[in-house]
Amino acid sequence: MKKVKISVLSGKGGTGKTTVAVNLARTLKEVYYVDCDVEEPNGHLFLKPQIEIQKDVNVLIPEIDYGKCTLCGECVKACRFGALTKLLKKILVFDHLCHSCGACYEICPYDAIREVPKKVGEIREGNSQGIGFIDGKLNYGEATGVPILREINKRIEELDKPVIVDSPPGTSCPVIHSIENSDFCLLVTEPTPYGLHDLDLAVKLVKDMKLPMGIVINKAGEKDELIEEYAAGEGIKVLAKIPFKRELAESYSKGKLLVEVDEEIKGIFERLAKDILELIRK
Repeated sequence: MKKVKISVLSGKGGTGKTTVAVNLARTLKEVYYVDCDVEEPNGHLFLKPQIEIQKDVNVLIPEIDYGKCTLCGECVKACRFGALTKLLKKILVFDHLCHSCGACYEICPYDAIREVPKKVGEIREGNSQGIGFIDGKLNYGEATGVPILREINKRIEELDKPVIVDSPPGTSCPVIHSIENSDFCLLVTEPTPYGLHDLDLAVKLVKDMKLPMGIVINKAGEKDELIEEYAAGEGIKVLAKIPFKRELAESYSKGKLLVEVDEEIKGIFERLAKDILELIRK
């Protein structure tokens, strides 16, 4: 199978995005599963990989050398993000607001600023029964996981197998960074008014990025027409419907892959994988 990038996303959390991503990865077998939900990665709970590599992710933040600083305030004027403020006897640095753009460092006329690394998270790599595994984790209290996603995207470019990306929930910047350059986007939703509302947000994002997409209805049941009618109106295919079963919820709560405990679900994911690859080839 040639290298492709399939991104699994949803307009909100709790729709079953990770469920779909990990089970699709197990179905396709010779792939990489990449968990880009760096604020709360949980794909490892289901794939149970052997972690082989751990790498810190650092950003550069300014540090003031008061042996050289004259409190001229040029660095404060240069910062577009409010990460620096001038007090009576010092320049205060708010590192959680810093975007590591380097403007303060470049503009300081007295060479009084140096850039120092600050750890914001880490990336792990491993293997799960032949499936390559990558995830990122943002440190508590950090404002954004985008630096971690940038490092993950660099790693994805080096891979030689298909990639299943488990994106963050929602439609914000981290989602955009995780799904960019995707060959196909799989939008996971549930047949409720809230599910439809957030699906619409995700559809608009993917359309703006001009990426091909399909829909999976999770917890399918009596109200599926709510999603099906919307999908028909938008010209998007519903590729799979995962039924709601109590025993599936129990298996999920124990960290089990659904394709390994239910033959019907296994068949659904086999057809889903086949349909996605056919749509990518077109």
